[in-house]
Amino acid sequence: QQQQQMQGMVQQMPSRHTPTQMSRNVSVPSSNKGVVASSQLADLDPDQVPANLKREGVDWFVIFNPKTPRLLNIENIHTLDHTSVVCCVKFSHDGKYLATGCNRTTQIWSVATGNKECVLADDNAPKNGDLYIRAVCFSPDGKYLVTGAEDKQIRIWDVARRTIRHVLTGHDQDIYSLDFSPDGSMILSGSGDRTVRIWSLETGKEISKLSIEDMGPKDAGVTSVAFSPNGKLVAAASLDKMIRLWDVASGQPLQRIDGHKDSVYAVAFSPDGQSLLSGSLDKSLKLWDMGRYGPQGPQRDIVQCRSTLHGHKDFVLSVAYSPDGNWIVSGSKDRGVQFWDSRTQQTQCMLQGHKNSVISVAMSATHSYFATGSGDCRARIWSYE
Repeated sequence: QQQQQMQGMVQQMPSRHTPTQMSRNVSVPSSNKGVVASSQLADLDPDQVPANLKREGVDWFVIFNPKTPRLLNIENIHTLDHTSVVCCVKFSHDGKYLATGCNRTTQIWSVATGNKECVLADDNAPKNGDLYIRAVCFSPDGKYLVTGAEDKQIRIWDVARRTIRHVLTGHDQDIYSLDFSPDGSMILSGSGDRTVRIWSLETGKEISKLSIEDMGPKDAGVTSVAFSPNGKLVAAASLDKMIRLWDVASGQPLQRIDGHKDSVYAVAFSPDGQSLLSGSLDKSLKLWDMGRYGPQGPQRDIVQCRSTLHGHKDFVLSVAYSPDGNWIVSGSKDRGVQFWDSRTQQTQCMLQGHKNSVISVAMSATHSYFATGSGDCRARIWSYE
C-alpha cells in the first residue's frame, strides 16, 4: 500500500521504499497540536478575485489573502526550461547562482541573467536509463556543489573546474537530501536506506552514520535533512511520519518528533535556530519550538508543535525559510506555492505558476528571490518584496 501510494503520487518521484524498524528516542505526544491556521486561497477562483487581491502574469498568477494586510509583491524573474522533471533547486550562498537537478545533469544558472552557466554530468555514470539528481547544495563559499542521485552516490563538484573532487559511496538507496554544515567542512546526506550520514568535504570520508533503528509499521526512509544554523544539530524527516534530531558531535539521537499524520517530506530550521519547519504528505506544514535544543530555549522544554498550517490541497513536498525568518514558502503536489507569515502563521498569498507538482522550493540568502522546481520540466526564479 505504501509503495502504491508513493508511485501514484508523481511519476517523477518513484517510491521511497525501504524496510523499517521502533525508537528508543523520546516522542512528543501527538495530542500537542499547538495553534491550527488555515488558508482557503487554493479554493478561490482567480477570475472572481478583485484586482487589488491578485497579480497576473502571462502563465502565472498570485492571489493575496483578503484577511491579512498585503505585505508582498511577487514577480516572475526568469523561467528556466529543462528537458526533464526538475527535482531540486538551490541558490548559492551569495545569491548569484541557482543549481537545478534533473535527469542525468545538474545545471547552474545565473540569477541575474537567467543564462545557463554550466552543465555538470558524470561521464562515468551508466548511459542507459534514468538517473535523476534529487538533491543539490552549494558549499558556503560557493566553490563546491554537492549532488545526490538515484545511483546512491554523492558527487562533490569543483564548480570552477567543473570536475568531480570526490564521489561519496556508502548509502544503499537513493539520495534524497543534502546539506552543508555552516562552516562548510561537513556534508549531510539523507537516503531511502534509513540512514543520515555526515561526510568530510576535505577527505570525502564518512565521519558518522546516524541510523534509524526503530521497529515501526512504516518505512523510515529519509526524505529531507538539515543542519541547525549553529551546526550542532541534525534534523531528518522520514516516510514513517517522524522527524528525528541528533547531536552532531556525539552522534547521539536526541528526540523523535511525532505529530504529522503521513510521511514527512521536508524539514528546515529557522535562521535563528529556535524553530523547525516541516511539510508532509498530510497536506500540512508544522512549526516546532526547538525548546532546549534552540540557542535560547529553556532547558526543561522538549521540541513541541507551535502551529499547524493548512492551505495546500495535496502533498506538501518542499519548504523553506526566508533569510530573516519572517516568511515561509511551501511547494505542493497541488501545483501551488504558498507564502506564510511565520510571525502570525497566516498565509500571505498563493502562487500558481507551474503545470505540475512543485517538487522543490528555495529562498536566496542575499536577495528577495525564491525559486521553484517542478514536474513540468521548468524551474522558475521569482522576486518577493
